[in-house]
Amino acid sequence: MSEELTPENPETPESLETPAAEAVKPRKNGLYPAVSEELAENMKSGWADTELHGLEPIAQAAHTAARRASLSARFPGERLVVPAGRLKTRSNDTEYAFRAASEYAYLTGDQTQDGVLVLEPAADGGHTATVYLLPRSDRENGEFWLSGQGELWVGRRHSLAEAEQLLGIPAKDVRELPAALTAATGPVRAVRGYDAGIEAALTDKVTAERDEELRVHLSEARAVKDDFEIGELQKAVDATVHGFEDVVRILDKAEATSERYIEGTFFLRARVEGNDIGYGSICAAGPHATTLHWVRNDGDVRSGELLLLDAGVETHSLYTADVTRTLPIDGRFNALQRKIYDAVYEAQEAGIAAVKPGAAYRDFHDASQRVLAEKLVEWGLVEGPVERVLELGLQRRWTLHGTGHMLGLDVHDCAAARTEAYVNGTLEPGMCLTVEPGLYFQADDLTVPAEYRGIGIRIEDDILVTADGNRNLSAGLPRQADEVEAWMASVKQG
Repeated sequence: MSEELTPENPETPESLETPAAEAVKPRKNGLYPAVSEELAENMKSGWADTELHGLEPIAQAAHTAARRASLSARFPGERLVVPAGRLKTRSNDTEYAFRAASEYAYLTGDQTQDGVLVLEPAADGGHTATVYLLPRSDRENGEFWLSGQGELWVGRRHSLAEAEQLLGIPAKDVRELPAALTAATGPVRAVRGYDAGIEAALTDKVTAERDEELRVHLSEARAVKDDFEIGELQKAVDATVHGFEDVVRILDKAEATSERYIEGTFFLRARVEGNDIGYGSICAAGPHATTLHWVRNDGDVRSGELLLLDAGVETHSLYTADVTRTLPIDGRFNALQRKIYDAVYEAQEAGIAAVKPGAAYRDFHDASQRVLAEKLVEWGLVEGPVERVLELGLQRRWTLHGTGHMLGLDVHDCAAARTEAYVNGTLEPGMCLTVEPGLYFQADDLTVPAEYRGIGIRIEDDILVTADGNRNLSAGLPRQADEVEAWMASVKQG
């Protein structure tokens, strides 16, 4: 990996003191410790004009405008500040891949680092929206080739004029924003946790309580998806289905290596057909399937055991799928595996049936848990009656987690929403959630027969609430045991 050249003057030009230009500061161990004046002058000229004109707005531009209008109506007369976030260091002078804050992406459709959306109260009511961005890297002062975030190092970024065409929002230089915020008066709310520089400029202007109200509102606003979001979630699921097919095709190679082969196979699909994985893939073979968030993915893959694959593709607009299938590694369930699998399938069927407009959010969880409790009593693993088991939560030794969650820009979407608006709320058309019951018998659980130990099974689908019920976005992946076996056989043959 190459290292940046450094300017001859050991002091960084004041105009480069911006988030994207911080890496221009001199390094003592650089291969080229200084830049001659002649080279610096040479690099200023001889470059073609690459400005783009006549750009079409991004697909969600009309939707992001409607979302900003709704936000404006909720907080009249207040300045609202929503940052995208900055790069985070992974190690020394390398950074993690940037992922814009969900709140910022939801309101702008933009995904560039250091961006900030500001809604300024208008004199006649409402707000005027401005997106503050880094302009194209400066060729006059050398930023474009001397900065670690300059154009020749990390690629071209859009000019402000191009950004305005794409986003449908007036764009200004983000380097001007801290001073403007410092000088601003009147009530301000900001989304915290993404940009320390912006927060510093707002010191003494904001309060934690008021900012939390903004964060909560933006989380709850995302609960009901618009048409664009539903389309993106379906794209994410469709790509995820392809990723699961890819995994089935290479199970023999995974047996010869490890769970990492499964992880890498799915990741390839996520990067080719989407933006990334939406969360760390759980590629849990054998007893690892009983660990809910097994993301080490370094274990053996063995015939006769089960693979619990929990993975989702994130689209280029940052919406993610979240799907789980538990698959027999050799293509066939044995009798005990099938018995436990069928119980989880029956519980999921009951949960999905409870997803409909007007239903309480908790209904699908309760429906699934009841079925699992009934099975555990039937198998003699817990003493009934079922009502007693549910009242005391005794089934949770083996069911462990909630049966689902909201889905969208975040895999656990709407996480900052109030309890009364989320888990104690009511389902509405346009909400998208997962239904994912499971049974997990730990390898060291002496309360169950030895043959149960080390078996973990979860089935998860992404369910859209519709006007008359629900739609399973991930219905393209078989769920019933016989269908799973037939599907795996056809994928391997094809």
